[in-house]
Amino acid sequence: MGRVVEALSPDYGFQVAGTVDIDNAAQPDSWPQADVAIDFSLADAVPVNFPALAARGMNVVIGATGWQAAEPALRAEADARRIGVVAAPNFAVGVNLFLALVERAAELWRDQPAFGAWLHELHHAAKKDAPSGTALAMESALRGKGYRHPVDVSSSRAGSIPGTHTLGFDAVAETITLTHTARDRAVFARGALHAAQWLQGKRGWFTMKDVLGL
Repeated sequence: MGRVVEALSPDYGFQVAGTVDIDNAAQPDSWPQADVAIDFSLADAVPVNFPALAARGMNVVIGATGWQAAEPALRAEADARRIGVVAAPNFAVGVNLFLALVERAAELWRDQPAFGAWLHELHHAAKKDAPSGTALAMESALRGKGYRHPVDVSSSRAGSIPGTHTLGFDAVAETITLTHTARDRAVFARGALHAAQWLQGKRGWFTMKDVLGL
């Protein structure tokens, strides 16, 4: 699990309360108490971590991916415990603005069958899930705005790439691409800190769309 915090950095008016890692993950009674927890763990760990955090009345920011099959149960737990949650496949502010552009692209191209669409994402070799959560969010954004044509989705894993996502539309004589490239993984941490600050005093289940007012 990621850092458990009362506060997250001096820039956001928070202080770090402590961490949960491999050494204490199995002893939830030893976890530090805080106002909000940030979970950037693995997919299998999120459904285990979340009830223990919710039972403490802690708000939670979830940045891990691949756990979405458990979302209905986690939402029910959040409602029962009356906590606030921000869950997103990607916390970079630019990525979430990029997803808004993807939605607009869906509206523009949904009635243009002469163009074929594709999504491609690149990440570091150690990333476990493929396609990435962000790529799946891009596809969902397209479908949510009525794009019904086939979309080829592919992934590459190599080296230390923080993350690159491309949406493309190709016709016989022209190609349009939209690309977001992360140059530093710190953008994900900054977005999570912003989400944690925004979540103070709130109850319910939110996304980065809510945080950014999109």
